[in-house]
Amino acid sequence: MTRRSLLAIACLAVLFQGCNKPASPEAGTSVPPATRTIGVSLLTLENPFFKVIGDNIAAEGKQHGYEAIVVSADKDVAKQGNQVKDFIVKKVSAIVLSPCDSKSIIPVIQEANAAGIPVFTVDIPCNEPGVKIVTQVATDNYGGGKEAARAMIEALGAGGGKIVVLHMPQAESCRLRVKGFREVVDEHNASAAAKVEIVSELESGGAKDTGYKAAEDAVQAHPDLRGIFAINDPAALGARAALERAAKADQVVIVGFDGQPEGKQAIREGKIYADPIQFPARMGVEVVKAIVDHSQGKDVPPQTLIPTSLYRQADALSDPELK
Repeated sequence: MTRRSLLAIACLAVLFQGCNKPASPEAGTSVPPATRTIGVSLLTLENPFFKVIGDNIAAEGKQHGYEAIVVSADKDVAKQGNQVKDFIVKKVSAIVLSPCDSKSIIPVIQEANAAGIPVFTVDIPCNEPGVKIVTQVATDNYGGGKEAARAMIEALGAGGGKIVVLHMPQAESCRLRVKGFREVVDEHNASAAAKVEIVSELESGGAKDTGYKAAEDAVQAHPDLRGIFAINDPAALGARAALERAAKADQVVIVGFDGQPEGKQAIREGKIYADPIQFPARMGVEVVKAIVDHSQGKDVPPQTLIPTSLYRQADALSDPELK
């Protein structure tokens, strides 16, 4: 083989290697990021409200190159703490919580803070000192509680009467709802001839079975009870079942909170008077937007509150999603 032939073969080899070498990005172009991960621990996935939040975090996250690991804390503080620890070990890009208990979750949030993982809350805020929360995305629970009180006063009419609150005081969101509710009732009572008397606050657990038992106890303790404010739809539906069994359904009005499909259907059927409804799908989307903005170094507001909207039977009767 001649020297000229060898030289030609060497040149072809160099050209071949050049063609197969990965191209470097040109200046000014961006390389799509590798998939990042959001660790999401929600209060419970048994409640459809939180499932909607989780589903929307996953869907919106995917649009921005994030994979969401969505788990249920099952209202168990210790379980939620272990879930967050697992997220830290996995080195997730961000953590989203709806805390089972805002105070008890402090130490594990501090662990995430120390690991440099940004923490966000959704639906249930954590306003405790000593923790760093990038932003809190939630319903305006305080304003919603005020709406619920106005609905209760409207439902009771001029006669007023005794009412109970089916609470879940370990959740900051529920404390805000009840705070707003009480304030409007107090304002009403300052000038009303017939008072609305809150005779008891009972633990509802935010669940049908606990709500049923609480309402059952309430009507036994107060045979002349006229109203129940339940902090969410499952508790309200449990209360309605208890009233029906006690033959008190026509005597006691219920105001719930949430706007889940089952709750809206109960409003349509006249079983619940009204709900300040929430928008869980929007909450899931908004918290992902906050994660993306924070990752890009943009300013994120410390809190995003989504107003409720009072939903009565007239709304339910014209709601195309109900039957």
